[in-house]
Amino acid sequence: MIHILFVCLGNICRSPMAEAIFREKVKKEGLADRIHVDSAGTGDWHIGKPPHQGTREILKANRISDEGLFARQIKTNDLNEYDYIIAMDTENVKNIKELGSYSLKVKIKRLLDFVDDHALTDVPDPYFTGNFDEVYELINEGCERLLQEIKKELLEKEKQYE
Repeated sequence: MIHILFVCLGNICRSPMAEAIFREKVKKEGLADRIHVDSAGTGDWHIGKPPHQGTREILKANRISDEGLFARQIKTNDLNEYDYIIAMDTENVKNIKELGSYSLKVKIKRLLDFVDDHALTDVPDPYFTGNFDEVYELINEGCERLLQEIKKELLEKEKQYE
């Protein structure tokens, strides 16, 4: 099982959007039994709250469920329980790494690190910009590319056990 944690600042806009989008892609690929997806925030302001209304609306417009999404804060033990910790921006990566020591197996990256042909490196925070459409497009593309990488990883693991 591959474990993926999406992280943003408050876990109400970008990371729950990424969790929902990625979960939907994983389900469509028939990989729900092989990939676990979650999200968290580096801050504690919104713990226990559902995603931002803008996130819920854009997910609904794209027929993606936000069921079961509630904000939580990243914990130190997350650094050793996940294979991928995918941050929405450079500041999130910095905050994640400052939590403490982490497993050598974990890949801590920005979501847009998987999108080679895009000018942006950070997913803008729609909590401040209000542009949920742009953020949805960026996250959707990043999630698609991340899923392609993970599918290659799963295929390589299968070959090792043949």
